[in-house]
Amino acid sequence: MFKILTLNHIAPKGLERLPASRYEIVEDSHEVDAVLVRSAKMHDMALPKALKAVGRAGAGVNNIPVDKMSALGIPVFNAPGANANAVKELVITGLLLAARNICQAWDYARNLQGTDQEIGKAVEAGKKQFSGFELPGRTLGVVGLGSIGRYVANAAIELGMKVIGYDPGITVEGAWQLSAAVRKAASIEELLRNVDFVTFHVPLMEATRSMINAERLKQMRDGVAILNFSRQGIVDDEAVCAAIDAGKVHAYVCDFPTNLLKTHERVIALPHLGASTLEAEENCAVMVVDQIRGFLENGNIRNSVNFPDVVVPQETAHRVVVANANVPNMLGQISTTMADAGLNIHDMVNKSRGELAYSIVDVDSPVPEEARQKIAAIEGVTMVRIILS
Repeated sequence: MFKILTLNHIAPKGLERLPASRYEIVEDSHEVDAVLVRSAKMHDMALPKALKAVGRAGAGVNNIPVDKMSALGIPVFNAPGANANAVKELVITGLLLAARNICQAWDYARNLQGTDQEIGKAVEAGKKQFSGFELPGRTLGVVGLGSIGRYVANAAIELGMKVIGYDPGITVEGAWQLSAAVRKAASIEELLRNVDFVTFHVPLMEATRSMINAERLKQMRDGVAILNFSRQGIVDDEAVCAAIDAGKVHAYVCDFPTNLLKTHERVIALPHLGASTLEAEENCAVMVVDQIRGFLENGNIRNSVNFPDVVVPQETAHRVVVANANVPNMLGQISTTMADAGLNIHDMVNKSRGELAYSIVDVDSPVPEEARQKIAAIEGVTMVRIILS
């Protein structure tokens, strides 16, 4: 029986995929096999000794101590692309809100006083101050062309916008999913100089922190609108507010309210709504639960942020999975230990990712606990599990 700890509300549609015959959802953090989490911070959490996997029902993993998990041989799974449509729709909403001054106009209208006739006169007198502009022909810059960035770029093309994208790490598969009309920028600076809107879809790390700052704002077109539905910290809020006050920036739309942003007249700060749709929550929950099951039951890894993808059909009743440092002679030591225990290797797959390596080994006979312990004792090995079909 596998025990699963949920640190946040996980959509029932996902949890229903955990059969009661093999899984128990628990509230006690002791001796659990896996943790399912959305936004709860795990950095200061005491990790259960039996913990084998962490599943993030979303894309970003800033709330999870990934390096610590890697050192313990614990894969961290996420759900890339599961909430992409939800975020895309909110970004398109943000474009329209900024272009048409919708929030400012709504605030003006809801605060009108007097008779209906007086309100009608005030509407006609005041509406000019909220005059906006249309999206076709305007240029959108998309920084980060993962699942969400591609959705946004393609949707903007359909709206008649010009799109410039920047992502030095885009994959060939990702590029195939991108509209051919999206122009590639060679640098973030090139993109920022040539856009009327810019939206960010990158993780928060040292390389992306304050991508929009006072210096880069000077390079941008007058009247630019900035959207950040990615992570707080990617945009320097103080620099953007100063640029708005100076007339350089038209609007800032983000998902991260602060005392500085929440009352600024040309800032629309939403309460982290990017993935807050029923569909996105269900998609994320289903994806990450399936990945956790695949790992616990078969040792397969798909969509881990710290381990390589290794998905192998189990061909024998006995399987061993091993995580270790990616250094020479690890496979030799592991296979020799198995041979010394009289185990015949039916199939063995090994893949690495950075400093980590992961092996799935199917053998023809039961694996003695003594053999597992000897493999675990090899210097550099961080995890060994025996899996029975």
